[in-house]
Amino acid sequence: MHGRKYSGLFRKYFIVTISIILASFVFIGGALLLLVSKLWMDEKNALLMENTLSIAQNTSDVLESDYMGESSRGSVIVICNSLMQISNAIDSDVFITNLKGEVVYCKEILQSNMALYTGNCLVHNSYKVPENILKAASSGIYRATGNLGGSLSDIHFVVAAPVEVNGVIAGYVFSTQPVVGGLTPYISGIFKMFFFAALFALAITFILVYLVSYRFTKPLQQMSAAAKQYATGDFSTRINIKRGRIRIFGQDEVDELVQAFNTMAQALATLEMSRRSFVANVSHELKTPMTTIGGFIDGILDGTITEDKEKQYLKIVSDEVKRLSRLVTGMLNMSKIEAGELDLKPQRFDISEMLFMTLLSFEQVIDNKHIEIRGLDTMQPNPVTADKDMINQVVYNLVDNAVKFTPDSGYIEVSSKADSEKVIVKVRNSGKGIPSEEIEKIFERFYKVDKSRSYDVKGAGMGLYIVKTIVELHGGHISARSEDGEYAEFIVQLPLN
Repeated sequence: MHGRKYSGLFRKYFIVTISIILASFVFIGGALLLLVSKLWMDEKNALLMENTLSIAQNTSDVLESDYMGESSRGSVIVICNSLMQISNAIDSDVFITNLKGEVVYCKEILQSNMALYTGNCLVHNSYKVPENILKAASSGIYRATGNLGGSLSDIHFVVAAPVEVNGVIAGYVFSTQPVVGGLTPYISGIFKMFFFAALFALAITFILVYLVSYRFTKPLQQMSAAAKQYATGDFSTRINIKRGRIRIFGQDEVDELVQAFNTMAQALATLEMSRRSFVANVSHELKTPMTTIGGFIDGILDGTITEDKEKQYLKIVSDEVKRLSRLVTGMLNMSKIEAGELDLKPQRFDISEMLFMTLLSFEQVIDNKHIEIRGLDTMQPNPVTADKDMINQVVYNLVDNAVKFTPDSGYIEVSSKADSEKVIVKVRNSGKGIPSEEIEKIFERFYKVDKSRSYDVKGAGMGLYIVKTIVELHGGHISARSEDGEYAEFIVQLPLN
């Protein structure tokens, strides 16, 4: 078992569980990146929109002021300085175009000494905003992701708003920010944090899954090893469910399976012991009469037994043959019971009369043991509808046991009573009785009462099992009761129909 510790069910369970957890982490990581990306883009758009509207308003105020009328260069410095400060603050490019889409104000127009460039802006000289974007921005606010009609080298967030001077649109404020250049470092930082956190969580999960997988599959591995031992006939192994199991919510299906497995093992062990006992008993039961029969017949054939005694010994041979016949019949009936082939052939008969005739067949043994028969004088006729041959076997077995275990000068008491639904037959015999610890087991297949106490000196342990099966096939019930050292009694209840 130890050689296969990491194979089979354990490996499958472990790999599947780890795979599911890894897939879950990948899914969560992907979802997290998507959500973070969307959140970042929404925040950037909101920030660009807020500053774009602010620049548009400030530019409008500057262009409408009297100060700007006195010094156009002053207005350029004020507007471009504002664009530079906002651009640097939000890490974006903010510029203002005229109505044709050409850049007229941007942060690059100012040098570090606040002096004006001469000529066009080298950065925005090539920018030309398409007319459709200008038209869209005229409605109040424009927001998109693109390259501004080819003016930008890669994909940017673009937000635009109109600049109104005295109620008339004089230009447009555009704010742009690279998507990849800004998003990649942000996502990279988030991914690194998630990666190290997930790596730590996976390490802990790996250990826990390993332990849980091993502890969950350990009983199954033990049952597999035990089952192989059972196949060799060794039923001694039992699975301990109290050791090495994790219990949070009490018993689970594995615990129940282990209990059922142990119960099955106990039943198999008991059956195996009964089978061995049965084989030994049957061998003995067959050998004894066969030896007797063979010896007496040989004695008659070779003349050892004289002619005047032949009848006496032939009578013994006849009794032994009948004994063998009963044993074989019992074995055949048990085989039919196990195969489900025992068919009922109901007919009407008097069970009280059957009880009387059965006792009469034991007359010689009863006389030899001086057994007193009680209850025949008060017994009334009780007709029932059942399989006569099978019920006769029931009555015969009960009377046979009573005669067998009744001591010399003891008694056997029988009764037969009926009500509107059933008939109750009782057979009681005096004697040592049945031990209380054995009385629940005497109807089991192959079971014999403890031979060390000399309760069951003959038989193969089939009689009462067959009796119980026949009674239950008729819808009836059989039970036993006993008082140690006083008596043993069997009660059979059969439905009238």
